[in-house]
Amino acid sequence: MPYHVYEGRAPRPGQKWIYKMSQAQDFSPITSSLITEEARLTFLPKMFLNRFMRGEALVYAWLSKLSPDYQGAYWDFYSLSNGSFYMAPRLDHSLHLTVGGNWFDADLSADAAGIVATLYSLCQLTSEMEGTDVGDVLIERYHSLRDFVRHHPEADLIYAAID
Repeated sequence: MPYHVYEGRAPRPGQKWIYKMSQAQDFSPITSSLITEEARLTFLPKMFLNRFMRGEALVYAWLSKLSPDYQGAYWDFYSLSNGSFYMAPRLDHSLHLTVGGNWFDADLSADAAGIVATLYSLCQLTSEMEGTDVGDVLIERYHSLRDFVRHHPEADLIYAAID
């Protein structure tokens, strides 16, 4: 019996499948860079595309929803070496996050809380833009940010918060 290459289709009964990797896996660390004040005005339109106003507002709204400790802050923007990004409030204290849908209840650094809020926002925007080119770019940014999380000191907490 010949083997078929798996390309996202369900196999038919009796077929043998070989999983074909679409891209080589790269497990080198993904780095973040703080966006300068001069670059802030153009950064979010590059990352959220034509949904940048909605995207920025969603990040703030998600953190407000997830953390009663969050009372507003100046936010830093970070670009990632894999093409994604995140936003994080500039705070010198941790934030308590609660996610009722998955029983998450813990303190995270402001940086980790910002990553969680950015991931929730990208997920929501991707759902709203499903089937569009913008939606495709945003889902790639979501997955690339998740890839960055594995190198973060609070990776286990971040993954638990978005589970």
